[in-house]
Amino acid sequence: MTADLQSVIEKLVSGGDITREEIILLLENRNEEIKTYLAQKASAVARKYYGNKVFVRGLIEFTNYCKNDCYYCGIRCSNKNASRYRLTREEILECASHGYDLGFRTIVLQGGEDAYFKDDLIADIVKSIKSEHPDCAVTLSIGEKSFESYKKFFDAGADRYLLRHETADAEHYAKLHPSNLSSENRKQCLFNLKKIGFQTGAGFMVGSPYQTTGNIADDLLFLKKLDPEMIGIGPFIPHKETPFADMTAGTLELTLFLLSIIRLMLPTVLLPATTALGTIDPRGRELGILAGANVVMPNLSPVSVRKKYDLYDNKICTGEEAAECMNCLKRRIESIGYEIVTDRGDNVRYVKEH
Repeated sequence: MTADLQSVIEKLVSGGDITREEIILLLENRNEEIKTYLAQKASAVARKYYGNKVFVRGLIEFTNYCKNDCYYCGIRCSNKNASRYRLTREEILECASHGYDLGFRTIVLQGGEDAYFKDDLIADIVKSIKSEHPDCAVTLSIGEKSFESYKKFFDAGADRYLLRHETADAEHYAKLHPSNLSSENRKQCLFNLKKIGFQTGAGFMVGSPYQTTGNIADDLLFLKKLDPEMIGIGPFIPHKETPFADMTAGTLELTLFLLSIIRLMLPTVLLPATTALGTIDPRGRELGILAGANVVMPNLSPVSVRKKYDLYDNKICTGEEAAECMNCLKRRIESIGYEIVTDRGDNVRYVKEH
């Protein structure tokens, strides 16, 4: 290992800021020894702030209608073979109550950008969940909206908002999205969310088409600048009904390495071991936690619609009811020395500042 590489690793582990060039050096020279070392250090940092806790979020995928036509996404509007669905307000509240009864204290409402769900309806759903379950956090993941819309959701009681920035580089962004979508607007949405007071989540796909090592370095530096409370990364997985159907998927190996780097760069961040990670490897989520992640998101959606929320091919969908899934997940997480907890699981820094 060169002295330069050793110095970058030491700087990262000690909490120092690393440059774009240093990130690229680290990514291009990673090996088993470095990956293992950083995973151990990242896992120790996660434990420092959160102990051996893994937080669960109950995910409700409430609509797969979307007005956007992102080139990588299975629910893009031009996919005529998608089997579309929307849950009713009552079905969403029922899923949330079911999750609450199972112990979930964070409910995540995720959907495509569906014009049917106007701001007032979303605000009403959020308000209803909070009124029935005041000790519950509500997270929204419903795409790009105006500052006013985000403010309305926040005022209704929403606590967190997830919006992956996908890629911080405008040119790369243009290769993944049609021209009506821009990297600049995406980023502005994230800064708006932070300004309003949401616990904010960003993130990107690992191994997305045309992604370079420089792009990944830019993503990490953007995340450092944004300083979000949550970061979601997962491997790109192609979908057969998209222009990227024949593209190569992202790898487990690079995703795990980046989870460790992110944990070390942003020590208190809430970092999910994603469904995509579990899709490309049966032990993906456990390995994600061992690399520094500390959140998992079991599905509370009705079993009948889960396969329809089809962002990429072969998404893991056991068909198990949420309760069975939770028991299975608890056992798996315990097998690696961690404990599933069902409290709200707020970002510790956010709690301190607010």
